[in-house]
Amino acid sequence: MSDAPRLHPGVIADAATVELAHVPVEADQVVAGSPTTGHLVLDDDGGRTVGVWEMSVGAMRDVEADEVFVVLAGAATVEFEHPHASPIVLRPGSVVRLESGMRTIWTVRQTLRKVYVSP
Repeated sequence: MSDAPRLHPGVIADAATVELAHVPVEADQVVAGSPTTGHLVLDDDGGRTVGVWEMSVGAMRDVEADEVFVVLAGAATVEFEHPHASPIVLRPGSVVRLESGMRTIWTVRQTLRKVYVSP
């Protein structure tokens, strides 16, 4: 029997208020400020993962995984270093798909919280 987290059918998980333990962003990823991130896996069935991720004010570089996410709170801009694309501005309600290997810079102006689904 797996000990991976699972959402129970018909039971609410409040992604907007669940407490997340934050850790500092690795120094080689920091672009500006002293950002921290926190996350919690809500459901992992081996085929897909559903979780909550949050980043405090600041800027960081990242290499993305395949995911679709919905912003619950906050404000940020994501720049795409590779493949190059126009920056996107995130706000509550934004829905975004990222592909594995994309290189990004996240600049958070107000603590950003999202719910993500990844294969």
